[in-house]
Amino acid sequence: MDLLNSVSEPALSPDGTRAVVSVQRPDFAADAYVGQLWNVGLDGSAPRRLTRGFSDTSPQFSPDGNVLAFLRSAPGGRPQLFALPAGGGEPVQLTDRHMGVSWFRFSPDSRQILFSSREPEHGRYGTLDGVSAAAEDPRLVTTLNYRMNGAGYTRDKFVQAFLVAIPDLSGEPFVEPVGRAAEAAGKEDHKTAGLPESRQLTHFDADVSNPVFTADGSSILFTAALHADADTDLVTDAYELPVDGAGEPRRLSNLGDARLSVSHPVQSPDGGWLYYLGQDVSETGLDFVARNTALYAAPMADPAAAARLTDPEGMDLAGGPIVPAGDGVLVFNLSRGACELLGVDRTGALSTLVTGARVVTGAAEAAGTLVVTFTDQQTSGDVAVVDPSRPGHLQVLTDFSAGFRQGAGVLPLVEETHASADGYPVHGWVVLPEGEGPHPVLLNIHGGPFSQYGWGLFDEAQAYAAAGYAVLMCNPRGSSGYGQEHGRAIKEAMGTLDLQDVLGFLDGVLAVHPELDGERLGVMGGSYGGYLTAWAISQDHRFTASIVERGFLDPLSFIGSSDIGWFFSAAYTGNDPEKVAAQSPFAQVGQVRTPALVIHSEEDLRCPVEQAQRYYTALKLQGVPTELLLFPGENHELSRTGTPWHRRQRFEHILRWWARWLPTPANQAENTQETGSQPETAGV
Repeated sequence: MDLLNSVSEPALSPDGTRAVVSVQRPDFAADAYVGQLWNVGLDGSAPRRLTRGFSDTSPQFSPDGNVLAFLRSAPGGRPQLFALPAGGGEPVQLTDRHMGVSWFRFSPDSRQILFSSREPEHGRYGTLDGVSAAAEDPRLVTTLNYRMNGAGYTRDKFVQAFLVAIPDLSGEPFVEPVGRAAEAAGKEDHKTAGLPESRQLTHFDADVSNPVFTADGSSILFTAALHADADTDLVTDAYELPVDGAGEPRRLSNLGDARLSVSHPVQSPDGGWLYYLGQDVSETGLDFVARNTALYAAPMADPAAAARLTDPEGMDLAGGPIVPAGDGVLVFNLSRGACELLGVDRTGALSTLVTGARVVTGAAEAAGTLVVTFTDQQTSGDVAVVDPSRPGHLQVLTDFSAGFRQGAGVLPLVEETHASADGYPVHGWVVLPEGEGPHPVLLNIHGGPFSQYGWGLFDEAQAYAAAGYAVLMCNPRGSSGYGQEHGRAIKEAMGTLDLQDVLGFLDGVLAVHPELDGERLGVMGGSYGGYLTAWAISQDHRFTASIVERGFLDPLSFIGSSDIGWFFSAAYTGNDPEKVAAQSPFAQVGQVRTPALVIHSEEDLRCPVEQAQRYYTALKLQGVPTELLLFPGENHELSRTGTPWHRRQRFEHILRWWARWLPTPANQAENTQETGSQPETAGV
């Protein structure tokens, strides 16, 4: 895992001659994610490391090309904004925000930077010396929305927009006063002395998302939920606010009959047009199930005249933000396991710029040059130039995954489609281990459910296949990337067509691969995948063993305990008690006979840990072989962004479990520290 290099969205110099990306990897020695900025010349020269920080991310060039800004984190610290001369030099720190910086953009004149940061209430989160988290004042909760997975409580630390001027990067550095000079300085806060002063632009009781400057630099655009019913629906709007702070924000969306969840507003270069992404949440403001994201455009002079430029029935632009490019924009379309890059002009004319068996993760355009970052089955992240004369053709400039391929090897994805019980085609992939077999099979089920497996390099599939397992991954009804009808097929019908589809894909793969052992089957998944795994083993007893991870297991207790429970359960399972029970793994837990390893994180607010604890206890009381693996300090994103040490321990326990129930020559119980029914590091 420490060989997996992920690559950020590219920053492209205004003259189009070089790109800068952040290359990050998990480091076991530091038990953290480390990485630096890399310079990638478009002339074919070898990429070179540009910075040497502990964790440097999110590079951006100023519009005049003179400054390169980025976020830097010290060990155990939060990301802060830094800048350096684009030609090279020592980075200069611009912020020292208590809770770090999460987003930033340059002003059109390259003199200022607009950034996002959480602003904590005084006396909370260590802002008052001597007041620990346990000693803080009580929280009086009066809203439905008050927590978020990965952030914890949110209403006492809203994300706000701030402005900072870029200092003279060649000026004399600040020297911390010591001794008598420090005493003479009195109560001056030396922690922030020498840093340019930041000015808070927004003061809302709501998070301000993705703020950017307008084309003339006089205002900022952002999205937020500032309307009266914001606590009881999923509607968000685009707003404009003058940089001088004068007046109230001007609402730019949902001015007609539409009810959209809006994100990523940007202006055209001439300032005449507004673009944003929108997801229709219906008249109720709550019907988010399998709603594809579309692109909208409106004249800034008349934002009520907004027009939808893309068709959400068959196109989903949820793969990334809007990237301004010339007179139009670039957008990222999720389609059948891929993420395509499309160009769209203000009339809605579409051009496909990058397609094929890959996932485009970022793009930048300048001086007629288009650069992308992407992942495919051979790389976890690389940089390429798009040839405008040959749509879809990439000139790859880097090879940041060479070490992974050489050290761990990459087994190919085999794309297959198999019929569900009603004949519906189910699309997916198989990763086959080396050797003749017969190989045991792991049916992997993705989260979401409105998500998808795809063409990107997936470390989990590679790890399991290297251990001797055939790994099956498909996108059943309920998944994204195949149109809204496909995604909405399981609305108020979870565990029906989706289970039918994953089992149909499994049966189809077994029928055409005689090297697979149809009598030695495992099933596993996380979040919604944990739901469907738990549901599968209550309905079908063909599986030798299972792994239920961070699962949505009881829709009833999910309401009120999950950060999204107040709207998610009703949208997916409905409100009728009998119908909800008919879709609930916990209601059917008495039918389970399959051994189950239950994995969960103690700080998971998306699928709270009680879901796992109650499910594990029920299995234990009825004599089903089961174990509960709990990770302290981790949330719902453990498998993706958990600490490197915990992520490795998770893999070790998963392989230990499969060695116990589905041993292979490469994965034997004696090699995985088998300890019976109690995980070696449970509770650590």
